[in-house]
Amino acid sequence: MPNFGSCCGSPRELAELAAEAESSGWDGFFIFDHISYSNNEHVPLADPWVALAAIAMNTRRMRIGPLVTPLARRRPWKLARETVSIDHLSNGRLTLGVGLGDPVDAEFTSLGENGEDRIRAAKLDEGLEVLVGLWSGEPFSHLGKHYEVRNVQFLPRPLQSPRIPIWVAGRWPRREPFLRAVRWEGVFPLGLARGSKLNPDEMRKVLSFIRNHRVDTTAYDLVATSGANGHVDDNESLSAYAAAGVTWWLEDLRKCCNLSRELGSRIRNGPPRI
Repeated sequence: MPNFGSCCGSPRELAELAAEAESSGWDGFFIFDHISYSNNEHVPLADPWVALAAIAMNTRRMRIGPLVTPLARRRPWKLARETVSIDHLSNGRLTLGVGLGDPVDAEFTSLGENGEDRIRAAKLDEGLEVLVGLWSGEPFSHLGKHYEVRNVQFLPRPLQSPRIPIWVAGRWPRREPFLRAVRWEGVFPLGLARGSKLNPDEMRKVLSFIRNHRVDTTAYDLVATSGANGHVDDNESLSAYAAAGVTWWLEDLRKCCNLSRELGSRIRNGPPRI
């Protein structure tokens, strides 16, 4: 779900939609983490972490989280406090999706932030190390190129163990995001074109890449999306994604967010099943 638009631009609206989704059988409710979606579109926009707090309090079962948080424009210690608070509010249902962020002009350069991919990638990697260090609940120090932490201890720890799951987004077939993703709990591959999705064969290649580079043998999530057109694939197509190793299928409902009747209908129909 976007965190902007006439039907999705307030925490209250998103929390109400999340409750309806949970009662309709959906397994998760994930929202965009935007603070300025477009320089050319003036629409209502909700702070994603305030919205996630409202969603956590209005649901009981579904996994929730941001897809994705551009860590390069965040302070990792602030994100550490927010994520642990949401994890506790939701009784351990938070998944943290991270990536470089998009669009660069609205989210970075127009706000005085460095929009270079190289800098954002370095901040993402270093920020994740700081984040996990602070999640440990132990005294933690870090001296890096972009961040410095001196003997800080954050409590409480997350409820989830060993930590809050992290999914890393990236545009296939660029190599760097997927080398980053092997170190964490899941990957959210996107096509090179904005709003595009990968087909089952491409998802299979992603999983093969992850397996060839991943040392950890614990469970790993491979996340597919319907893409910006929000198309619900038929059962045969969904079966092909499942056969390719996909563990989560995301319905992208951004095109419904200014059409309350269509949005409500899509949610009440429940998730596609195979």
